[in-house]
Amino acid sequence: MTTPLLQDKNCWIFDMDGTLTLAVHDFDAIRNELELPAGRPILEALAALPEPEAAPRHQRLNAIERELAQQAQAAPGAAELLQHLSGRGCRLGILTRNNRQNIEVTLEATGLARHFRPETRISRDCARPKPHPDGVYRLLTYWQGMPARAVLVGDHLHDLLTAKAAGITSVYVDPQEAYPFQDQADIHFASLTTLLQALQD
Repeated sequence: MTTPLLQDKNCWIFDMDGTLTLAVHDFDAIRNELELPAGRPILEALAALPEPEAAPRHQRLNAIERELAQQAQAAPGAAELLQHLSGRGCRLGILTRNNRQNIEVTLEATGLARHFRPETRISRDCARPKPHPDGVYRLLTYWQGMPARAVLVGDHLHDLLTAKAAGITSVYVDPQEAYPFQDQADIHFASLTTLLQALQD
């Protein structure tokens, strides 16, 4: 039997980097290269800078992310999970703090593009970045979906806080099984494979 909390969900929103893909981003190294304060989220740190200082750093961030996107690999179970949800008639979307171009590069590199319509690929270019819930609202409006039937799957605190702010269910995926943000999550799994198994049981 499907995990009760997920049984009736038909709107599935996925974080991209580190959730649908293997985690490769070294955020501390990126902060160092961009000369940003340690420990502060990158987009928020850039937003606090004057435009003349922020603009070249944004350009470098886009370049770093593009290099990583070109090397992206699908996380174990990602393709199978998306195929299962599609087969159930679920709506699928992406909500990422990455930019729109890198969504396309990542989906092409991982072979996952066919699961997501262009209108359901939400980046920092078209909605205020997570943990703001703008992107969730945009997807639910497009789908005419209900928050009570929506899920956000992610590997970071930003994802869990976004889900909470939007009033939808959060699924926390942590391959290390440490779950440091477990208190903010509704349910957690070690991988997309174990999530799929829970949906198939």
